[in-house]
Amino acid sequence: MASDRDTILQSLRDSQAAASGDLPQVRIRPEVYADPVAHFSIAVESVGGRCLRGSREERVALIGQVIESTAARQVRWEQLPGDTGGTLGAVESPQSLAGVDLLVAGGRFAVAENGAVWVDDGCLTERAGLFLAQHLVLVVRLEDVVNDMHQAYERLQSADFGYGVFISGPSKTADIEQALVIGAHGPRSLTVVLES
Repeated sequence: MASDRDTILQSLRDSQAAASGDLPQVRIRPEVYADPVAHFSIAVESVGGRCLRGSREERVALIGQVIESTAARQVRWEQLPGDTGGTLGAVESPQSLAGVDLLVAGGRFAVAENGAVWVDDGCLTERAGLFLAQHLVLVVRLEDVVNDMHQAYERLQSADFGYGVFISGPSKTADIEQALVIGAHGPRSLTVVLES
């Protein structure tokens, strides 16, 4: 005689719908923008960020404008694209970054479709800086702007990283009353510097 447990399990097995076969084929048409850099700039601004553009030689002046506009006093610079040196200053602990007003870091690539920048542990000494700094500046080379997330994930297939994140705009949250708060869970501002 079957136990109650076996009877219940058999009843569940008998009531399941038959398999419907193969999953449908999804045809993906990747997005291709006539000017991915221009579309990226628009996307960044639509999510509350700012996009600046200039040469590698103009990088320091552009970041200087951001430092001045945010009145940042404690600024931390990470290694940026094209630099050969290491990061400036070791991090004793993630908590030591709590007082950073502005963090400048490199991004591996940017996505025109949604204004996101991919940042991984190869760009940072300590990933907590991305979330503890009051303001964030990400530097990305112009040639590293891809059209859409399909191209972005293709790039990630061959990448070697332990941690990575797409960042799009400053930190935002809203409660049930739809009161939008900027910077509650991360940076209050995001500036992306696209350099040629």
